[in-house]
Order: sequence, then C-alpha cells, then structure tokens
Amino acid sequence: MKRLEIEQFICRNDNYGVLIHDPESYLTAAIDAPDERAIMEALEARGWSLDFIFTTHHHQDHVDANLALKQKLGVTIIGPEGEKEKIPGIDRTVKDKDSFTFGLFQIEVIGTPGHTAGGISYYIPDAKTVFTADTLFSLGCGRLFECPPPVMLHSLQKLIKLPPETAVFCGHEYTQSNARFALSVDPDNAALKERAAEVQHLCANDLPTLPTTIAKEMATNPFLRWHDQRIRRNLGMMEASDKDVFAELRKRKDNF
Repeated sequence: MKRLEIEQFICRNDNYGVLIHDPESYLTAAIDAPDERAIMEALEARGWSLDFIFTTHHHQDHVDANLALKQKLGVTIIGPEGEKEKIPGIDRTVKDKDSFTFGLFQIEVIGTPGHTAGGISYYIPDAKTVFTADTLFSLGCGRLFECPPPVMLHSLQKLIKLPPETAVFCGHEYTQSNARFALSVDPDNAALKERAAEVQHLCANDLPTLPTTIAKEMATNPFLRWHDQRIRRNLGMMEASDKDVFAELRKRKDNF
C-alpha cells in the first residue's frame, strides 16, 4: 500500500514548512521554501535528503530559501507557469490540470489564482491530501492581492470538489484569528463553535491547527459557505449572487 510521509513545521513567524517523502523511492519534496534553516533542520531530524521544491506562488515568504537550497542540495524547483519570471531558481513549470509523478505518487496541479494571479495547489489523490498554500486556509482564504473576488471564488469552488476526507495543508497558522471573524458572520453555527473551541485549545498548548479537511472546512469556513442562508441573512444579502456574497465576506475580513 502506498504511504506518503508528511512533516509539517512552523517557520519564520507563522508560515508552515511542509516536507513530503515517499519511503519507497526515498524521494523528498518541500512544499514551498519559506526558510532554509527550518527546512534543513526538519530534513536532518527525519534523515531525509531534499530532491524537489514544489512552489505554489511567488511571494517571498514562500520562495525565500529556493536559491540557497538549490545551491546547497541541487534540488529541482517546480512552480506555476504563470509566475515563472518571479520564482527564483525555477527549473520546470506546471499549470492547471497538469500532473506529474513523485515516486509512486501522481501529483495533480490545480490552478488556484486569487491570492496571486498564477497561484497553484498540489493535490495527491492516493494520499488524499492537498496543499493549498495561501488560497484556502482553515476557516479562511487568502487576501486578494492580484485578482478580483470572482477569481478566488472560482478557485475555491474547484477545491471543494475534492473528496470530503481530503487533508488540507495550508501555508500559514491563521486559524485562531480566522475563527474570530468566522464567528462574527456565522455565530449560530454549532460546528464552527466546536471548531473554534478546539482551535483555542490547540493554540493554547502550542499545537498546530492543521491539517484540516475539505469536509471540516465546508461545515465551518464562511468563505466556502457563500450559499448558507444564515450567513446571507447576517450580511443582509439574502438575494445576492454568490460572487457578491463572497466579495462582501472578503471585504469584511480585510477590515476586521
């Protein structure tokens, strides 16, 4: 049976570093490269050598260690075609609906622009896992730096079509602050209140709130619940379009 090993760790301030390892081929990849030292320490702790960096988008806190790791370890850097000019050391580009092999695993590329214009997510069906970086957070979504709200909405619509049990690894530990906003627009959601209490306990004990799952986010994340009548009522937007409800949620979060 295929088994993907995943190592998640905090680096920089609130970024997550993630390593994935196929024990059959002994290949290891980093999902983004926020911090050289943190990644090297994680590799050393597991006894792994790094072969690839799978870049999700061009922001500095996701590519900062690209060149250092390439020079030190000779890694191959794969990243989004639409942002190739902005990603240090990129060797190979991929785009929406592409797929490639990583050891025994097939990795599917999902184009998820919104946070940036060319951002992508990496989905591994056999591991029931998706790496969404700064597109989908637990109880939130990324800020819209380079795209209008309908573009991010379309990206999230793609992600929620993944199997409900899919584990979601995100780029930052933002869940506690996201929970406060989520409760402000969806205060009567029992699943959300339970999740917020769980998150508070985890954070109080310096434990990660991630990974989450598609099912958990569908039940609790307001940015995936633009259709929900209670949220629409709280926003005063019962008859509004999905894109207008989503845009209002994002606007309120930006000013929260």
